[in-house]
Amino acid sequence: MVADARRWITRDLDAMPDEGGWKRYEIISGDLYVARAPHIRHQDAGGNIHVELAIWSRQTQLGKAFEAPGVIFTPSDAVVPDVVWASNARLANGIDAAGHLVVAPELIIEVLSPGDLNERRDKEVKLKLYSLHGVQEYWIVSWQLKTLEIYRRIEAQLQLVGTLVGDDTLTSPLLPGFSIPIAQLFL
Repeated sequence: MVADARRWITRDLDAMPDEGGWKRYEIISGDLYVARAPHIRHQDAGGNIHVELAIWSRQTQLGKAFEAPGVIFTPSDAVVPDVVWASNARLANGIDAAGHLVVAPELIIEVLSPGDLNERRDKEVKLKLYSLHGVQEYWIVSWQLKTLEIYRRIEAQLQLVGTLVGDDTLTSPLLPGFSIPIAQLFL
């Protein structure tokens, strides 16, 4: 997080330097977070999840998966999750002129980057943000541990319902018929 006495808003991101994709800027509750380009294994895990969701989406025609989209919840809450899935209903009126999602996708996936600050941001700060804005399911992936934590909306907030490892199979009530062995995400 960048220490600054003021609250950042999405308009401020227009003035940030374009560093060729080496940095990712996010604003959560008016605080600016800057992350470096992720590890190649991070990208691989996120890409594998995106591919599986994209294949399922093409087969079912229920929605679409996107890698690293901009999601703007409010002017002071704008993030770039690793992968999202949104239903056709949400996509119908949920994209602004710049191509950002301006509605909560049903599913958000974050792949953990090394370091306590990164882990705390995904497991605490973003969990709270996504819960507040109506995300139905949130997956936190650790390519280092080869695990996937599933948070689902229960009684108006995202709650941990399980951690998948090894031979476990990933399914979701949001995605009828979607099924993938966890180990396949980390090949």
